[in-house]
Amino acid sequence: MNWEVQPPLLIRRLHTNRLWRMPADEKKIYLTFDDGPCPGITDVALDILKDADVKAAFFCVGENAEKHPALFERILNEGHAIGNHSYNHLNGWKTDTRSYIGNVEKCDAIFSSSLFRPPYGKMKPSQSKRLRASGYCIVMWDVLSGDYDTNLSGEACLQNVLEHTRNGSIIVMHDSEKAKERMLFVLPRMIEELGKRGFVFEKLK
Repeated sequence: MNWEVQPPLLIRRLHTNRLWRMPADEKKIYLTFDDGPCPGITDVALDILKDADVKAAFFCVGENAEKHPALFERILNEGHAIGNHSYNHLNGWKTDTRSYIGNVEKCDAIFSSSLFRPPYGKMKPSQSKRLRASGYCIVMWDVLSGDYDTNLSGEACLQNVLEHTRNGSIIVMHDSEKAKERMLFVLPRMIEELGKRGFVFEKLK
């Protein structure tokens, strides 16, 4: 199993108090975006989602939401979920717990959500424990598109999603400058193909 696409079973078993996948009893899947909102990227993704009548969850960096309030409001107004992705995309492994929690709280002061995803998927057990005690659901994933990887083609990222998505999958895309080209290639094609396979897109709540 490729960590760049799916997290290893051992990692998931060590962190069962994080949400890796939703129930698999129905053909429902959950699309998520990290790192925005970013002008020229998030708005294009929103156009694609609107045309396809698909809802997603956007894990927003507080600093970006603060810089682009109209775009952030559009996410909400079009019925998507939002999640906290820290104020300025901190790596939890490289940050002391007090500073990390303070950064998450700084994001929470801009917008409030009970959903949290650690940037890079990296956080210390002490950080996880503190956030869970504060009422956050820590959302991970079981399908990573790889759209942030400049060494991958858009087609490779698309195949990452199509080959690994299953009932209950939480899929990660990125509405960031680095991922723009690959994400916008993958998104409409992924929605179309997974729809043909009978999957229904739901949003995290």
